[in-house]
Amino acid sequence: MNFRFPPVLLTSCVIVSDYSVNLKDKDFRIGLTLQSIAKWLEIVPDLRLVICDGSNFDFSVIVRERFPCASIESVFFQNDVQKVEIYGKGYGEGEIVNYAIAHSVYLRESEYFAKCTAKLWVDNFPDCVAGWNGRCLLKGYFADVFSFNPTRFEYVDTRFYIVSKAFYMKYFSTVYLNVDSDHGVSLEHCFRDVIEKYGLKNILFNVPAVICGVGGGSGTYYKNNLKRRIKESIRLRLAKRQSLYKLLF
Repeated sequence: MNFRFPPVLLTSCVIVSDYSVNLKDKDFRIGLTLQSIAKWLEIVPDLRLVICDGSNFDFSVIVRERFPCASIESVFFQNDVQKVEIYGKGYGEGEIVNYAIAHSVYLRESEYFAKCTAKLWVDNFPDCVAGWNGRCLLKGYFADVFSFNPTRFEYVDTRFYIVSKAFYMKYFSTVYLNVDSDHGVSLEHCFRDVIEKYGLKNILFNVPAVICGVGGGSGTYYKNNLKRRIKESIRLRLAKRQSLYKLLF
């Protein structure tokens, strides 16, 4: 069956194991995930969504009642709670994506998928998919773009990306094992390290993904007003001009 868009994997953890996050209330987290689903379906009404929850929470009944005509798959399992407590939420995120790839019917039927943290959505998702290169598209963050200091590829924004299953399994499926939040090693840094280690090229979005919603870690809404969007567009344009980084795009 030919679909216009890849399925979107929403990584969820209704019952938190990483207690450093600000947003801990179970019902609030569920409500924000449902809000995210509604937004995704506004953007692409026939989109296939996969909710994978790492705290054994089954969304199937709730989403069937709330979105009876939508194509939404719910898979769930229990993260390694002890390791998530020790290493942080990035460790749990890696487990969730791997579990979804192994157990989701929608992901099994597609060569590639988009991943987005539950409680978030991407306003310009169609524009992001339009740049699909057959391998992987990530959102890189570059520091010191607007200063006289050298621009630095700081990290990969792992809240949202598009990737083929084969590419993910080859390069990113085990990076979460290196996460250590107590020592400042996040999943975002681990993704960047893989790109640099293997010299991966043409792997970053050419358009800034407009990510909206509530961050589970911070518990605050992301403000993507026009001023911020213009700034992000300029930041991306300046980073692409850097000889050290232009091959990443």
